[in-house]
Amino acid sequence: MEDTPVLTAKPLQVDTHEATLRPLTLQHYVGQVEIKQNLRVFIDAAKNRRQPLDHVLLCGPPGLGKTTLAHLLAQELGVGLRGTSGPVLERQGDLAAILTNLEPGEILFIDEIHRMNRTVEEVLYSAMEDYKLDIMIGQGPMARTVKLDLPPFTLVGATTRSGLLSSPLRDRFGIPCHLSFYTAEEIAQIVCRAAGILGLEIESGGALELARRSRGTPRVANRLLRRIRDFAEQADEDTGAPAQRPITKDLVESSLQRLGVDAYGLEPQHRNLLNVIVIKFGGGPVGLSTLSAAISETKDTIEDVFEPYLIQAGFLQRTPQGRIATPKAMAHLDRTPEPGRQLAFATD
Repeated sequence: MEDTPVLTAKPLQVDTHEATLRPLTLQHYVGQVEIKQNLRVFIDAAKNRRQPLDHVLLCGPPGLGKTTLAHLLAQELGVGLRGTSGPVLERQGDLAAILTNLEPGEILFIDEIHRMNRTVEEVLYSAMEDYKLDIMIGQGPMARTVKLDLPPFTLVGATTRSGLLSSPLRDRFGIPCHLSFYTAEEIAQIVCRAAGILGLEIESGGALELARRSRGTPRVANRLLRRIRDFAEQADEDTGAPAQRPITKDLVESSLQRLGVDAYGLEPQHRNLLNVIVIKFGGGPVGLSTLSAAISETKDTIEDVFEPYLIQAGFLQRTPQGRIATPKAMAHLDRTPEPGRQLAFATD
């Protein structure tokens, strides 16, 4: 009987650069100029008074740097950060355990805070205002309330849908910050910085072209940069030797074409959504539930991931009757409206 060859596993070389792509100080944070300037003032004032920073609410589409800002606040204040997310906090005891273990001045970061259970949310009211925690012990006639003192802390909440927050919770945030999409020039700065960290050589034309196709989102830009790096390091077809090519505009265009990212930064799923509205529903209007069933995506994904940029770029419009593809979308997809049909545009 022949011996079965044994395959020896080699340790995986983990690339730790990705974690360092985030800026380490507020000074190196690119974009969101007004928010950054205001936070600088609030941070300095809190440090001068030796008091915790007022509670901060970070709103905006995914990938714009809400989590990064939360970590930078902790870094600038010189305090620790404890992070969790809304869906994880299922019971009041889950949140109480975190609050009672906070150190004075620490930051509690709750991502997707709009998805937190309403009964759990009520625990935050007295904690945010009075730094006190009301806990119900026991059940039925033997139940009683115990009030615990909490150390002063700062709650930083991040949400992609601030409208889903209850008014009592939203009003308790003293520093609301709404993050907007980045300009191409700002994204180009982020791309050049990330390329330097990753040890890549990138030309200004390549950085700007990548920025134009990143949908104004740093997370998308960094993801595409890593994929373009893979194409740049692809072995030469003739010699088989690893290539060490600089990232040029031509390389960005060819790489993104292979990834299905068009000149506006739309990926296949974005074009699929527009195509469904234009082809199946004649340009709209079409309701969200119908659209969700037609493209096999959840309504939350459509509203939180696809629509913000499509609306901001002028490809899609929300109306009381449903979603409508704009003339710009028709032109981009090389489609024309049906003869005699007028697109009725309206605001929500």
